[in-house]
Amino acid sequence: MESKLQYYMRVLKGASFDKFKTVVNNAHERSGKSKLSIVLDMINCTLRYGAGYNDYVIFEFWDLNHKQRDTYLTRMRSKKFIMFMNDHDYADIFDNKNEFNEKFKDFVGREFLDLEVATDDEIKEFYNTRSKTFAKMKDLACGIGCELLKKEDFADADAFLAYTKEKGFATIEDVIENHPDIAKIYPFSVNTMRMITLVDAQGKGHCIYAVFKMGINGRVVDNYGLHGPVDIETGEFLYPAHSGDTTAGIHYTEHPYSHTPLIGYKVPFMKEAVEMIERAAEVVPQMRYVGWDVAITPNGPAIIEGNNYCAHDFWQLPGQTPGGIGIIPTLEKVIPEFKF
Repeated sequence: MESKLQYYMRVLKGASFDKFKTVVNNAHERSGKSKLSIVLDMINCTLRYGAGYNDYVIFEFWDLNHKQRDTYLTRMRSKKFIMFMNDHDYADIFDNKNEFNEKFKDFVGREFLDLEVATDDEIKEFYNTRSKTFAKMKDLACGIGCELLKKEDFADADAFLAYTKEKGFATIEDVIENHPDIAKIYPFSVNTMRMITLVDAQGKGHCIYAVFKMGINGRVVDNYGLHGPVDIETGEFLYPAHSGDTTAGIHYTEHPYSHTPLIGYKVPFMKEAVEMIERAAEVVPQMRYVGWDVAITPNGPAIIEGNNYCAHDFWQLPGQTPGGIGIIPTLEKVIPEFKF
C-alpha cells in the first residue's frame, strides 16, 4: 500500500504551480490576509490535516481554528478513508454502468439496455418504443459523455443504431422524470440527491448525509449546477446553495431559472429514499462507503448511480456547516474503528 509520504510526493508532483497561484490569489482576495501568510498556513494545513490547496479555499480554512479544521475530511484524509472502507476488487461494479444497472436493478426504477451485448434489433426496438432515451458511456462519471437522445432527432431506427455505435455508448436507458415538485425548480435535468452511506462493522447500512443537486444554464445533467444539504429525516433544504465551483464561495437562496426559494423547500419521498439506499448499501458489503445519486420520480426514489470515490467537499461547505464543524464527527459515530 502507498505510504503517506509517497502519496504526498505524488500529489505534489501532479500539482500545478499556476493553479496554486490562482488559489492563493483567491484566498488573498476573499480573506484579506497577505499572500505569504496564506502560503504558510496552506503548508501547515497540508502537514496537520492533509488539506490540499483547493481544500484551503473550498473550506475557507482562513476563518477556522485548529479544533474546527481538524474535523474536516480533507483530500488526503478522504483518500485514506476510501482505501480503508472500500475493497478495490469490487470497484468495477460501480464504475461500469452496465454492471451497476444489473447489480442494482431492483433500485434503478427504469428499463435499460446493455449495448455491449444487445442485438441491433433490440436497440432499434428500444428506439421505436420511446420518444426519448438517455445514453451513457461505460466508465465515465459526473455526467461526462451522457446524452439525451430524442426520437425526433433521428430519421429512423437505423440512424439511431448507427449513432449509438459511432459514439461508443455502453448503455441506453429510459429517461427518468422528476417529481412535479422538483421539476418546477429546474425542468431540463434530473435533479438528484447525492446520498452518502456507510456500512458499519456489523454490515448495516447508514445514510449519513444528503445533498440536493440542481441543473443550471440549460444543462441536461445536474453536475456542476447548484447544491445544498437537506435534512435526511424531513428532506428540508437547510441552507443557501453553493455553485458547482466550490472554490468560488458563491451562494444562492433561490434557483436562478425558476426563482423558487430554496431554504425550506422539502424534497418529496425523503423517508423512502433513505430506506432505499440503506438497503442498497448492503448489496455489495465490500464497498462500505458510497455516494449514491438518487432521483425522485413521481412514483418515488430511484438510484441513478453509485460512486465509490465520493467527493469530499460538498458535504462540509462554508455556510452549510454549523459552527464550522466538518463531517468527521459524523463519520466517527458510525466507523469508530477508523482513526483520522
